[in-house]
Amino acid sequence: MRRQSIFALITAAGLFGGSARAVDPGVPAAAGPSAAGATVSRASVLTGEQVVQILDETVDWYRTLGTQQQNATQPSDLLILFANRQTADKVVALAFEIARANAELLSSEASSGQGAAEAASPQSLTQQQNQLDAQRQSIQQEIDAGRKKLASSGKDKQDIEAKLPELQGELAMVNARKNLLDTMTEFVNTSDPKAAGANALKAQIDAIAATIPSSSSSANAAASPSGTGSSSGASSSAAPPAGNDGRAAPARYGIWDLATEALRQRNKIETIDLINRHTVALAETFEKTGAQPLTQLKTYAARSEALAAQADNAGSGALKDLRSEFDTLAWLFKQTSEILIPLTKEQVLLRQYQHNLGNWRESAARQYHDALTALAVRSGIVAGILAIVFALAEVWRRAVLRYAHEPRRRYQLLLVRTIVLWTIVCAVVGLSFITEISTFATFAGLLTAGLAVAMQSVLVSVVGYFFLIGKYGIRVGDRIQIGAVVGEVIDLGLVRMHLMELNQQGPLGPTGRVVAFANLIVFQASGGLFKQIPGVNLSWHETTLTLPAVKDYAALKDRLLAAISAVLSNYSEEIARQTKEISRTTASSSVSDTTPQVQMHLANGQMQALVRYPVHLQHAAEIDERVAQAVLKVIAESA
Repeated sequence: MRRQSIFALITAAGLFGGSARAVDPGVPAAAGPSAAGATVSRASVLTGEQVVQILDETVDWYRTLGTQQQNATQPSDLLILFANRQTADKVVALAFEIARANAELLSSEASSGQGAAEAASPQSLTQQQNQLDAQRQSIQQEIDAGRKKLASSGKDKQDIEAKLPELQGELAMVNARKNLLDTMTEFVNTSDPKAAGANALKAQIDAIAATIPSSSSSANAAASPSGTGSSSGASSSAAPPAGNDGRAAPARYGIWDLATEALRQRNKIETIDLINRHTVALAETFEKTGAQPLTQLKTYAARSEALAAQADNAGSGALKDLRSEFDTLAWLFKQTSEILIPLTKEQVLLRQYQHNLGNWRESAARQYHDALTALAVRSGIVAGILAIVFALAEVWRRAVLRYAHEPRRRYQLLLVRTIVLWTIVCAVVGLSFITEISTFATFAGLLTAGLAVAMQSVLVSVVGYFFLIGKYGIRVGDRIQIGAVVGEVIDLGLVRMHLMELNQQGPLGPTGRVVAFANLIVFQASGGLFKQIPGVNLSWHETTLTLPAVKDYAALKDRLLAAISAVLSNYSEEIARQTKEISRTTASSSVSDTTPQVQMHLANGQMQALVRYPVHLQHAAEIDERVAQAVLKVIAESA
């Protein structure tokens, strides 16, 4: 409608109406496929939107090759990936071949519409351009002839000189009209929606093709007659070779590697299924698209048969028109065939692509099954070993509870059982998750060395714990002395122990403070650790006295011993019992004498006496006080 209105405007304005000069009637008419465009209602198979949609689907499907490459880890996977890449390149190249062929048909439709519009106008732009060209050529020839006459003869010189300016003015007017017509023609062509749409589609096809480098390089291979056959050969070579079914060797893997392999194969299967669905959808699109060109080819064939029947009875003038329509039908048939043949090839290639994906999925399914089987076997072996270990640990526990009656010994055996049990469990679990023993040994060595340096004090304290709980070791409730601290053990851990501090001045009792010591105290040279023998609460106290000058020091010594013995007589039975316990526990005979002792010696010209006597710790303060009173009484009586 816009084209026809422009023609009407130009004609009504009279800008390009009749000319004063005759126009050569032998201007050739428009020729080409569009000359008989009215014989078919529509030449193109697809619209521009459908072409772009098909290309988008094809490019999106082609990009799944990147996902396939990420999942191709086995040699058989790489062979299938190579075959799929070859097929995909040909599919993409054929899709662009289909798009370009349909774009040519759309251009033909635009040209046919333009020719029809020009034929319907009172005077077409092409005819007017041809008339103006003929007028300009005629005027130019007349000017050239006048100039030649003016140079050769003097006759009619004045008439020729007057005629030349008029001819030049007329030529300038024709050129101006020609420029205006060219501008209007350009505007008409650019404002045609069909032609603009066809050109835009071609540009869009080229832009999409530029995003796929392989599409241009593989276009020739896809267009060759042997393109389909070569795809079949490539895909047939993608099958795994005999003796290599793509299975991995899961026997050398640990549980972690087997689980990872199974998960990876599962993801591969899901990826293959997703790509296969994309392929099926693309194949359905091409199959639906292939129905329309086949229908149009049948229409063209029927039309050619009808024209052939008309040609049998047509005259010479009609035969010329029929020849033009035959040429148009032949060109349309060829262009439509260039769409139908690639569509047929696309379906064959995509079926082969699906076959390759099916082979790949079967290979991945076998690998997935093998990984799951190996994982189940390895997990079963580990579970069986752990069951045996826990069963032996239970036997150990029951044996300790049955045959070890001494609580301290039972505790030590159960502690060793716990340490051994979890050490074996950790070793079994660790070895089951690794792939190679050498790797685990190297890692364990580096880890052990690092822990030994970073946790030296902690490890020494743990070792010291086993020394502390030995035969003459300590336990909760024992009274011990570490350095200047005397206390009762209230907790003994693997790393440190806690003491309730006892008062050493006055009556023995807790001070209310808890003192913590690391177990590594047993390896320190200074400080020392003193422990009371279990069941023994006996200690020796001593004091030094300055004696007055007397005649008989031996008699004084005897009186002192008698006084001290009298004080200790109330505690003699308990002291004797604890002395026997010491002898029994230590198998030593040097502790059998528990009688008080008084030793005389000179110091600075004076006689001094060193008094030593055993005390029961619970009554130590009372015994010390009574002994001091008895000794002072004897000294006072002797003075």
